[in-house]
Amino acid sequence: MMGTVSDIARRSSSRNAKLAKIPLGIAGRAAMGFGRRLAGGDRTEISADLNQKAAEQLFSVLGELKGGAMKFGQALSVMEAAVPEEFGEHYREALTKLQAAAPPMPTATVHRVLDQQLGTRWRERFSEFDDEPTASASIGQVHRAVWSDGRQVAVKVQYPGADEALRADLKTLSRMSGLFASVIPGADVKPVLAEITERTEEELDYRNEAGHQRAFAKAFADHPDYVIPRVVAGSPKVIVTEWVTGTPLSGIIRAGAEDPDGTVELRNRVAALLGAFHFSSPARAGLLHADPHPGNFMMLPDGRLAVIDFGACAPLPTGFPPELGRMLALSVSERYEELTALMYDNGWVIPGRTVTHQEIADYLRPFTDPIKTDSFHFTRRWMQRVAGKASNISSAEMKTARALQLPAEYVMIFRVLGGSIGILAQLDAELPFMQLAREWMPGFTEESSLR
Repeated sequence: MMGTVSDIARRSSSRNAKLAKIPLGIAGRAAMGFGRRLAGGDRTEISADLNQKAAEQLFSVLGELKGGAMKFGQALSVMEAAVPEEFGEHYREALTKLQAAAPPMPTATVHRVLDQQLGTRWRERFSEFDDEPTASASIGQVHRAVWSDGRQVAVKVQYPGADEALRADLKTLSRMSGLFASVIPGADVKPVLAEITERTEEELDYRNEAGHQRAFAKAFADHPDYVIPRVVAGSPKVIVTEWVTGTPLSGIIRAGAEDPDGTVELRNRVAALLGAFHFSSPARAGLLHADPHPGNFMMLPDGRLAVIDFGACAPLPTGFPPELGRMLALSVSERYEELTALMYDNGWVIPGRTVTHQEIADYLRPFTDPIKTDSFHFTRRWMQRVAGKASNISSAEMKTARALQLPAEYVMIFRVLGGSIGILAQLDAELPFMQLAREWMPGFTEESSLR
C-alpha cells in the first residue's frame, strides 16, 4: 500500500506539477533506455523495463491524486483490452489497479468528515466501525462497519477537497489527452473527459447517489438474478449502504486468463447478467448505471450479480430513446440511406458538414460484428483490431468521424456501451447482444417490421 495522503492536493499548481511528472518521467526513461541500447543493452529487456516503469508511474500519480485524475484512469481502465500486445501486461496491470486501489486518507480525517456529515455522535449509530478502508475510489473511500441494528454496512466517505481536485484535474487532463491516447490507442479521450466534467457536480453530492441507488433497489427488489444493496443513511459527503460480499469482476477476468477453458460457463453467465442489467435498467428503473468498470460489479456465491456505486447514472425515465433502436435496426438491415437521413434529423451530423450513406456504411463496418448474429463472442483480439482501425487518423473513416457528433442525450449511453464492451472483451465472453436489443430497445422491433 502506498503512503497515506492527508488531503487531496488542492492547489491547481501542486496537482499540475504531479500530473506533469507523467510525460516527463516517461520521456526521461525512454532517453535513458536509448542510451543503454547504444551501450549494447538487450533491446527487448530494456523496452519491457521501460514499459513497466512508465506504467507504474501512471498508476502512482493518478492513484495518489485521486479526484478527476483517478476517475479518468478508471474510465480508461475498462479499455485495457484494447492495449496492443507490444505494450505488454504492464499498462494493463496499472490500469486495472485503478479500478479499486488508491492510497487511503488518515483515520483522523475520516472521523472529521463523519463528525461533519453524521453528527459528532455518529459512533452511536454503529455498533462497529473499521478505521481501515476496504476500498478506495475516485472521490471517496469505503469502510466496513456494523449498523446499530446489526446489519453489515459499507460507509463511503468523500475525500476533503474532492470538489476542487476534480475541477483542477479535469482542466489539466484535457490538455494532456494526447499522452493517454498514446497509452490506449483508439480510446476517444476527449469525449470521456467532457462527459466526466459534466457529471462532476452531481457525483459530488452523495444524496444524488442515494436517490439513484434507492430507485435501482426498488426496481430490482427480489429479482432472482441481481442484488442492489439498500441505502441505510446518507448525507452530501457520506453514504451508508448494505454490505455485499462477492467476487469482483476483476477476479473473474484474472481467473479467465489463468484458466480459460475451466471458466467459460462462469464468464458467459457474468456477461449475460451484465448485459441484461444494462439493457433492462432504463425500462425497469428509469436510469442507466453509467460507471461501467469491474470494481462496481461482483458475483455472489449464490450466482447473482451485485451492483454497487450509483454516483454516475443517466436519467432515462421513458427508457432508451426510440431513435437509437431505429438506428440499430437500420444498421442491422444495412439500410444506410435511411440511417443517414435519421442521423441528420437527430443531430448526429455536425451542422454544415456533409456525409453520404456510403461513407456512413464504411465508417460503421469495423464496429458491426456484434450485430450480425444473435450472439457475439467479445475478445481482446477483436477489440484490438477495432481500436486499431478507429485510431487510424489518416483513414477515410476518420474523415467521416470528424463530420459526426454525439448528441448530449447519448453521451452516457455510449459511455456505458463502450465500457461494457471493454469488460466483455476482458472476460473473453459471449453475449446474446441482439436478443437483448430486441427485447429492451424501443424502436428496434418497429423499425425492423417496416423492412
